Amino acid sequence: MKTNTARTINNANNMKLKFFILLLIGQSIYVSAFQLDTLVIESHSMDKQISNLVILPDDYNSQNISFPVVYLLHGAGGDYTNWVTKVPAIKAYADTHNIIIVCPDGGVTSWYFDSHIDPSMKYETYISQELINAVDQSYRTIANNKARAITGLSMGGHGAFYLAFKHPDIWGAAGSMSGGLDLRPFPNNWDLAKRLGSQAENSERWTQHSVINMVYLLDGKNLKLIFDCGVDDFFYDANQRLHQKLVERRIPHDYIERPGRHNWDYWNNAINYQLLFFNDFFKTAITD
Repeated sequence: MKTNTARTINNANNMKLKFFILLLIGQSIYVSAFQLDTLVIESHSMDKQISNLVILPDDYNSQNISFPVVYLLHGAGGDYTNWVTKVPAIKAYADTHNIIIVCPDGGVTSWYFDSHIDPSMKYETYISQELINAVDQSYRTIANNKARAITGLSMGGHGAFYLAFKHPDIWGAAGSMSGGLDLRPFPNNWDLAKRLGSQAENSERWTQHSVINMVYLLDGKNLKLIFDCGVDDFFYDANQRLHQKLVERRIPHDYIERPGRHNWDYWNNAINYQLLFFNDFFKTAITD
């Protein structure tokens, strides 16, 4: 009986050991399937160092080829680590689509434009010039707009459209998830007055910096667009209005609305659609 008992314990221990080894192997495979880099850039426009997270796909190390890049912006109150922390699957998406994903730090409430009243907030210049150049110099990227896309959530959704509308020579596709696409209904929120001045005294500036009023920059040919918003989101009305404006002007775009609020549950789902859209764009644009 003792021998049999000992044998049973040994077998159980062996099974546990094998399971533990398999678990370690599985974890090492998962970890090696992508690489996380922190790219620190000295911003001359704002005279400060800015950290950015770069997710490299598995093929980056195994193949000597260049890759398309998706720039993924965080929302108000967030930072460059938000996407990886809140949506861990984002790391695997780099492998799935064989792309580089760059998560910039956009400041707590920068809104990703150059502030007229705060010289420490020049995030349009930073992202469209300093960050783009640094990424292309530091990694094997396909350095043209056919292989660059930009998207983000909330403040980052506004920022992605704002930057892409103004710089279609840099990005060939853009997305927005629950984006704050019209700033004017929120004169007292998210430090907007600190970036643009009070709305009462600077109404024209607020109008010019709202994405919904920048459709005139689009020709319907040079920028592929996708955006979505939950029907219970406080930005839903602005997203619907932008969709209608684009329809009226015959600007091609993908627009999605579905049940959902302004939260990570919604964005965890939304990013899948956006990356599929960008993947299709890259396949078509790069081969043209």
